[in-house]
Amino acid sequence: MIHYQEAQQIILAQAKPFATESIALSNVLGRTLAETIVADRDYPPFNRSTMDGFAFNYADFEKGIKQYKIIDTIFAGSTTNKVLQQGECFKIMTGAAVPTSANVVIRKEDTSVNDNKVTLHIETCKLFQNIAKQGEDINAATNIITGNTICTPAVISVLAALGKKTVTVKRLPSVSVFTTGNEIVPVETTPIEPIQIRNSNQHLLKSLLQQWQIQPSICKHLQDDKAALTAAFKEALPSDIIIINGGVSAGDADYVPEVLTSLGVQLLFHKIAIRPGKPLWCGKLPNGGLVFALPGNPFSCMVTFQLFIKPYLFACLGLPQQPFLQIPLASSKAKNVSLDEFFPVQLHAEPISLVALSFKTSGDIKATLFADGIALHPASAQALEANSIVHYLPFN
Repeated sequence: MIHYQEAQQIILAQAKPFATESIALSNVLGRTLAETIVADRDYPPFNRSTMDGFAFNYADFEKGIKQYKIIDTIFAGSTTNKVLQQGECFKIMTGAAVPTSANVVIRKEDTSVNDNKVTLHIETCKLFQNIAKQGEDINAATNIITGNTICTPAVISVLAALGKKTVTVKRLPSVSVFTTGNEIVPVETTPIEPIQIRNSNQHLLKSLLQQWQIQPSICKHLQDDKAALTAAFKEALPSDIIIINGGVSAGDADYVPEVLTSLGVQLLFHKIAIRPGKPLWCGKLPNGGLVFALPGNPFSCMVTFQLFIKPYLFACLGLPQQPFLQIPLASSKAKNVSLDEFFPVQLHAEPISLVALSFKTSGDIKATLFADGIALHPASAQALEANSIVHYLPFN
């Protein structure tokens, strides 16, 4: 067995960048940018009024003029060809372009209007008051967003404002997902026998991949049969990533390692000194991709995905790794194995702390039901005292 951090380093050493593709802006949510985004013009692209009010020349105010004649009304999206003379102003709306002959906007609430004349009810103002000056947010040709950035709603909003109707992003990996086991049946099976188990892990893995916008190209359940496993895994060999769930322990029907090796998959490691997840098998595909053969219990499946597959995806997409956070544990905790143990926790805000969630074994289907992430109980400590600082890995 190897330490989980050694396993992570072996996996990350195999990471290679995915290719790129150009897709429509409407489809980029959750995708990773593969280009640097540059401003196409100044932002704002013109001097913009930030208030509904009246635009005039500051030099007039300095001369003590408090009453101005309205010579035009400017709405957002419209312009005027008139130029202010002394004692004149424009009525202007929020978002409208401020003409160059004006350099102050006074809000409507600080004025009164009578017979097309505006009286200012202010004692002081300053140059460019209530005006967003051209280029004060962004100058043309400035780098705004670097590559290797996830397209969040905020990023997409900026891309749209910059006119990026298509965006170059990292291509998503082709992923094949296999669950195994003679006792596993589809979720919709009815009636279900006492010795049968619904295939929750297939839906768990699909949903974890969907968080990356990844749809498996192959998604199958396989019986514990060498011929069936061989045929299915052979079909999936061109994949960037193969995820297999179950059949990797030491049972008489755990054929997965043997079958993978027979297909030319190079073993990188088998078994890690953690609980849950000890039987994890990882190998390198002939095309350079990776196979992750995860243990079959639900909590083991979740933990090994978070600890090993997720970092691999981050690395291949050029994204920074998600760090463990150090947070106090709300109450004491003991363990009875000499392995690194990962356990489900809730994050509480006041005071900030982690609450360990109760569960029986890694086969407990509710182990992560209300969990925000997992925390580490290190092999070196048989017990953790209340308020001990532990390593915490959020699920999101």
